[in-house]
Amino acid sequence: MNKKYVITGAIFICLGIILGAFGAHALKKSLGFDEINSFEVGVRYQIYHGFALVVMGLAANIIELNNKYFNGFLFGTILFSCSIYALVLDAILKLDFSFIGPITPVGGAILIATWFYFIFKTIRTT
Repeated sequence: MNKKYVITGAIFICLGIILGAFGAHALKKSLGFDEINSFEVGVRYQIYHGFALVVMGLAANIIELNNKYFNGFLFGTILFSCSIYALVLDAILKLDFSFIGPITPVGGAILIATWFYFIFKTIRTT
């Protein structure tokens, strides 16, 4: 088992559940359908990658882990999900986070690249 992966994944999942509940209850009255939907996408991807980290951490004796997976999922999720949260909440917080918009696809690209890297490394493992 790799504790760093498992603990980070569990934190992502726990925060995702908290943020999901916050979005479903506290934000529902303040935001429109599109904003809630975007917020939920951020939550969903955060939880997905939390589970990925937990599973990888628990399977550390079966798969060869390296920091590229961890860093890719960590930074990709933070950039992707947190930028969505900021963009959705900017109207409520009365702040302009529009400059963060380009960060979302960068985070998504990091996640995709990390998955491709995982697939490639898994195929090459004998």
